[in-house]
Amino acid sequence: MDKIVILDFGSQTTQLIGRRIREWGVYTEIYPGDSPLTEELLHECRGIILSGSPFSVYEKDAPRPDPRLYSLGFPLLGICYGLQRMTADLGGRVEALPEREYGAVRVTLASNLDWSAVHPAARALLSPLIESGTFTAWMSHGDSLSSLAPGFVELATSSHGFPAIVAHGQNPWFGFQFHPEVTHCEKGFELLRSFALEVCGAKPQWSMAQYVEEVRQNLARRVGKEPVLLLISGGVDSTVAGALLLKTLDPGQVHLMYLDTGLMRKNETTVVRSNLERLGAQHLHIIHCEDEFLSALEGLTDPEEKRRTIGDLFISIQEREVARLKLPDTYFLAQGTLYTDLIESGKGVGKKAHVIKSHHNVRSPLVEAKRAAGKIIEPLDRLYKDEVRALGRLLGVSEDVVRRHPFPGPGLAVRILGEVTREKCDILREVDAIYIEELKKRGLYDAIWQAFAVLLPIRSVGVAGDVRKYGYVVALRAITSEDGMTADVFPFPMKDLLEISTLITNTVPAVGRVTYDISSKPPATIEWE
Repeated sequence: MDKIVILDFGSQTTQLIGRRIREWGVYTEIYPGDSPLTEELLHECRGIILSGSPFSVYEKDAPRPDPRLYSLGFPLLGICYGLQRMTADLGGRVEALPEREYGAVRVTLASNLDWSAVHPAARALLSPLIESGTFTAWMSHGDSLSSLAPGFVELATSSHGFPAIVAHGQNPWFGFQFHPEVTHCEKGFELLRSFALEVCGAKPQWSMAQYVEEVRQNLARRVGKEPVLLLISGGVDSTVAGALLLKTLDPGQVHLMYLDTGLMRKNETTVVRSNLERLGAQHLHIIHCEDEFLSALEGLTDPEEKRRTIGDLFISIQEREVARLKLPDTYFLAQGTLYTDLIESGKGVGKKAHVIKSHHNVRSPLVEAKRAAGKIIEPLDRLYKDEVRALGRLLGVSEDVVRRHPFPGPGLAVRILGEVTREKCDILREVDAIYIEELKKRGLYDAIWQAFAVLLPIRSVGVAGDVRKYGYVVALRAITSEDGMTADVFPFPMKDLLEISTLITNTVPAVGRVTYDISSKPPATIEWE
């Protein structure tokens, strides 16, 4: 199968590049940016993309590609750091900008472009831009090209006067100083399509059905007849992972363990039991451990400390309960980890990604120990949320589960800012249930990628009847997204927002004020902690 190879230098959106190209039916493989370019790695390769990075090329430990990269004859596309890496490697110069170029920036193609001065593939690559000659790109970099490498020509410039698109005169080598993979970039998806299909000539041969078959073969080969224990939350990710295990392995060897931590949504345990039994689960273990979690969280306010505490306790209880099940030591531990979890936790393909936030199923020391022992199975770890939904439908998971909004592994603990208590959990559970139910009644739920409420660590003065009182403040969050890596604020109809706010304050006496979060990602994350 034809493929595009992506060299990952630690960007938070590297996997998004691969996903965009997969949307056009072209298979992609991602490798650490400094991987030796072996014959095996390059088998069926039609082109190579160099990703972005949190590093600057002039830093001591900045990641570098195999020097053979530029002598192999493949089409190359450098994105952000990837362009800067190519420039520095080939004799150009990269320097820090006086101010970071960030966000939506207008880019304009050079007037009267002399196409004869660049490789013929440049016209095919930039065909989505030629008619308008200008577009809005998404920038995120603190460096720029102060001089191009020999043989390169500047084809487009940002509104700030910096090089935005460059191409080589003789070789099919190109560079974008912006990120075409994010949804905020106008014509970005078309540019990636042009590179994969037109410049590289790759054939569109990849599909989700093929991915599923490959994963199922790998699962069956690796697991054999050993028991598998899946830590399941009942959300989309873990439920789809469970369906994949149940449809790949003998259901009798699959154990599903659900921990009722007391940090879940309203009536969550009842819903989880019903969904999993419908999928044909033979071994469903529901563990009630609310008191243990609330006790461990007492007095903790730091978000990362809360996440680590939850992660460690989660695995500790799981190990304790597994011992009661008397499973053999050779059992495998499965998780519904997505690639977004891995890269936000600094666990991308390479070793150069920065940590955005810890995920209890990724960075917990106990999970790491299981991972080091080769006993972790994460069949969704190269997929994004929308791809998981597509996989769920392919596996026959009910539409109610597939459509469900994402819910964080640590549950309400990261939606209660500050210390977590039973009272706060009960308050937030009620608010969240009202909010989500109203979205469904009003036909807004499916238009939103994720919606939830956050309980803030403050109380605000209010009036109840003729009595002055202090009530909690909650923030409502609703965003639109395709993959969770970038997100926009949902443009709530004001009438609906006002009515939902009134319903919350009238129904939940402890809440005195409701706000609406209007922050996009970036710069904010989707969750507050």
